[in-house]
Amino acid sequence: MDVVTLMAIGLLTGATTVLFGFGGGFVAVPVVVWADAALGTAALPVATATSALVMVVNAAFATAVTPRPVLLALRGSGALLPLLAAGACAGAYASRFAPPALARWAFVAYTALTALDLLLRPGFLRTATPPGAEPARTPRPLPAAAGAPIGVVAAFLGVGGSVMTVPAMRRAGHPMRIATALANPLTLAVALPAVAVSLAASPPPAATGTGLVGLVDPYAAGALLLGALPVIAVLRRRPPRIPDRVHACAYLALLGLVALAMLLTGG
Repeated sequence: MDVVTLMAIGLLTGATTVLFGFGGGFVAVPVVVWADAALGTAALPVATATSALVMVVNAAFATAVTPRPVLLALRGSGALLPLLAAGACAGAYASRFAPPALARWAFVAYTALTALDLLLRPGFLRTATPPGAEPARTPRPLPAAAGAPIGVVAAFLGVGGSVMTVPAMRRAGHPMRIATALANPLTLAVALPAVAVSLAASPPPAATGTGLVGLVDPYAAGALLLGALPVIAVLRRRPPRIPDRVHACAYLALLGLVALAMLLTGG
């Protein structure tokens, strides 16, 4: 896959970072598996590690340009961030020893089950408050106890955590606009430890002489970021006005597309 194609897909990762809080993980993993298909079974660990690096940069930049009043909604979640980071360390380390087939099918299964949960359970696409009832109470912070398991799963699969934190914040009372914005600093807490573990790892035997840094493909990561960062800057400065329900439906549709993409890259 050439640099122009990767940059074009980077545009998409930038858009998903702002609009859905993904940070690029769900888009980047299937793309890098495709780009590094010549590595065989080593492609998925490399894709997961490269995705984590892309997410760190995207999420850090998106957080830096997010209005401070939005970020203040994370007040009361102080213990959540270190627990996310601790779980991410464990998940990233475990991913180094997992069979590639297990990691791939876990990615697909987790994405598909999450999409079904969002579709069928009240609180994401449709409000859990019956018509005519009192409006939902003030949004609640995510429980700190959720940090470690979110970090483990997110780092193991290379998805950043937004697929868990966005639905959880939505059900805690946040509109999609706020839930997706807050996913970026939470993604940063997950992806930083995962990147540290990945950079310190030894490249797999199949990747000898391919220019990897640890498990990270710097060529793919750089091309994706060249496309993503300008999009993040533009969309954060001039965010599109999307109706909340349409925003939630688009999030759900993207999960389904990513699961399908991962199936098609299975080889």
